[in-house]
Amino acid sequence: MFEQISSRINNVIKKLAKKGKLRASDVKEGMKDIKRVLIEADVNLGVANKFVEVVEKESIGEKVLQSFSPSEMILKIVYEKMIELLGTSEPLKLDKSPSGIMLVGLQGSGKTTTAVKLAHFLKKKGKSVFLIPADVKRPAAFEQLKDLAEREGFPVFTKRMDDEVKLSKAALTQSVLKRYDTLVFDTAGRLHIDKEMIDSAIKIKESIRPQEILLVVDGMTGQDAVNIASEFDEKLGITGIILTKMDGDTRGGAALSVRSVTGKPIKFIGVGEKPVDLEEFIPERLSSRILGMGDLSTLQEKAQSVIEAEKAKEFQEKLKKAELDLSDFLEQIKALKKMGGMDQLLELMPGGKDFRKMLDERTLVKTEAIINSMTPKERKIPSIIDGSRKKRIARGSGTSVQDVNQLLKEYEMVKKLMKQMKRGRGFNLPFPFMRGFS
Repeated sequence: MFEQISSRINNVIKKLAKKGKLRASDVKEGMKDIKRVLIEADVNLGVANKFVEVVEKESIGEKVLQSFSPSEMILKIVYEKMIELLGTSEPLKLDKSPSGIMLVGLQGSGKTTTAVKLAHFLKKKGKSVFLIPADVKRPAAFEQLKDLAEREGFPVFTKRMDDEVKLSKAALTQSVLKRYDTLVFDTAGRLHIDKEMIDSAIKIKESIRPQEILLVVDGMTGQDAVNIASEFDEKLGITGIILTKMDGDTRGGAALSVRSVTGKPIKFIGVGEKPVDLEEFIPERLSSRILGMGDLSTLQEKAQSVIEAEKAKEFQEKLKKAELDLSDFLEQIKALKKMGGMDQLLELMPGGKDFRKMLDERTLVKTEAIINSMTPKERKIPSIIDGSRKKRIARGSGTSVQDVNQLLKEYEMVKKLMKQMKRGRGFNLPFPFMRGFS
């Protein structure tokens, strides 16, 4: 997410840092570069101009130019102004029972999969969710939501009807009888905005009176996403936006433009294909990620969602006593795999992109295979692993003796560092499975 814009803005800041003491002309030149980055990332031209103008004005101030580290001060200003650009965080308003959430958008934007992702998010918040396929024109849409919902264990309205209003009202009645408190309506989409689609959405809106009307829009479409949002809002009156496919978005123009242009808040961003890959939109966190500073809060939340509290406590105790063995590392690998792809996790770590080669998916798969090929005793006491055992483990895991040696070498290094920590000296864990969990 935001690889292009992140790396290029950071290059501009690094270029300014090399100059030492900055002059106003240096700042102006740097802002021209940042403006170019924003426009190439498909940020709205007016938004890019205003952003650069504000950052430049504050960066040329005496406090910045005469500061000990002017480039860091400029980075701080860029960070703060980017938060203002992204807008404030606005959670869903679901204070009625049942509360309706209506998803609208073009065909192919990821509306149906987003409905299931949203159900996952709401379930974690203690909501009882009912999914409703309100697209009566396209049979495949009805079946898709039904299949996805049943696969993930969410209740779904399964009675087919030819009229979207009758279907929506029937689903609303059923939700009251079964005491579902949150309804998610997946409405019809088209390849482009047309009168029939809008009229259908307006009818559903008037019949169910949803508390939220969320536009699901493909974040990879850049400036087009902003135009789509403006048109839907004008004709339907949306309450918020969900940007999908942001894990593949190297430009980021939609996220940086949509609030300023439409005035509507981004509520969520989709960051993957799994049902859990929907993140609540928090401007401070996203700004930090765009500028390559990581997002430890989101990383911690992901970790907490997959690591049982009891296991996490047990792990911390072993860490304090310097008693971790290779079985513990295996548990950490499994936790990492549940949290999503390594690219996603590295993005959440400050400077994480620098570890991409060291912490790729293949490294984790290889390490997991090596540990799985060990006996319980070998995992508990790796010092007993001699030459013949290494050959057996390498054969069993489809790796080489060198790979086994590398793993054992890293393990010994971690053990040594744990003992240092126990003596109160502290350290930063370099081992792939430990980073972010200590």
